[in-house]
Amino acid sequence: MNKSALHPAILPMLGLGALGVAATAFTDLPRFGVNWFVWSLALLAVALGSLFLVALEHLTRAHWSIVLRRVPERLSGLLPWLVPVFAVGATVGLLGGVFGWSTPEFRVAMETEHHQHAKAVWYATPFFLARLVVVFGLWLLSWKLLAGGSIKQDETRDPRFSLFAKRFSAPFMWIFALSVTITAVDWLMGMSPRWFSTIFGVYVFSGFFLSGLAGTVLGVLHLKGQGRLTEARPDHLYSLGGFLFAFSVFWAYAAFSQFLLIWYANLPEETFWFDTRLHGGWYPLTILLAVVRFILPFVLLLGREGKSDPRRLRLVAILVLAGQALDLYWIIVPELGRGVLLGWQELAFALAFTGLGLLLAKGQMGKGKDLPVGDPNLDAGLHYHL
Repeated sequence: MNKSALHPAILPMLGLGALGVAATAFTDLPRFGVNWFVWSLALLAVALGSLFLVALEHLTRAHWSIVLRRVPERLSGLLPWLVPVFAVGATVGLLGGVFGWSTPEFRVAMETEHHQHAKAVWYATPFFLARLVVVFGLWLLSWKLLAGGSIKQDETRDPRFSLFAKRFSAPFMWIFALSVTITAVDWLMGMSPRWFSTIFGVYVFSGFFLSGLAGTVLGVLHLKGQGRLTEARPDHLYSLGGFLFAFSVFWAYAAFSQFLLIWYANLPEETFWFDTRLHGGWYPLTILLAVVRFILPFVLLLGREGKSDPRRLRLVAILVLAGQALDLYWIIVPELGRGVLLGWQELAFALAFTGLGLLLAKGQMGKGKDLPVGDPNLDAGLHYHL
């Protein structure tokens, strides 16, 4: 990777943040753990959401997105880099007692409380680690087959890959649905293992897909700003903006549905989770989350012109990614029981992981050609009109 192509602020941002992250690890391991979870899952959301977008295009045979497809393929290349990141997270979560289910108190509850018995099996440490290995193995295999196969097709011009990708994308949807639900249960609900929610997997999926869309928007606009990917016209941006608008609404629908079902049922094992986030210092953050993740994207992209305006799309994409990080913070950090944490430790993690994400994404943007020139349907995508 040509370091001269990097924005001059990225490496100082990464270095300064890394120092703060290391200091947090030595001074406050639980705080290190929750912040590590927030930002590692934020990067995973971009990578996995991008891979889902690639598979969705193949499955539906959408032609408009072929012109843009190399960007989410490249962003899904963050997945191999996240293996050591999640290995650190699992180690800290287990040894540092960050996972709620790994504490001795909850181990006793799983054995003595009737409605917690099944969790004793699910949250057994060997089973948790086995799931982590299998899930990441399936993600990496899917990335290699879909993204790697597409780049290879540029050289071979073999149309059979397009048929294979369509066929593989159908089972990948099952892999994605199950693996995202497992990740949500293990890494997010696992922070508060007494809590129950049947719609949480859908809620997490919507955030992951939105992150992949936002990363794709920023990647496309970045390439166009460099005079590359000139084939992406306003009609292509409009369709991408329409997706971003639709799934911002879908995230709000999933979030409100989860809240409404829990409020209406009024079961103690469900309501305590929202009770924490609707009182004290967490209440303003709950309102801010709704504004950043739904109200602002909805207003900015409601009109037709907004969906193809590069400046507005860039702003919404940044809001979506910031909202995803805030969402994960809102889910994870309250379980530490210390109230709202906004200190130099959180700033250090934001700098370190944002710098790391930008560094890796810029490196991925040089992989392969900007257009999937081996795709037999590329011409249809180039001549796409609304």
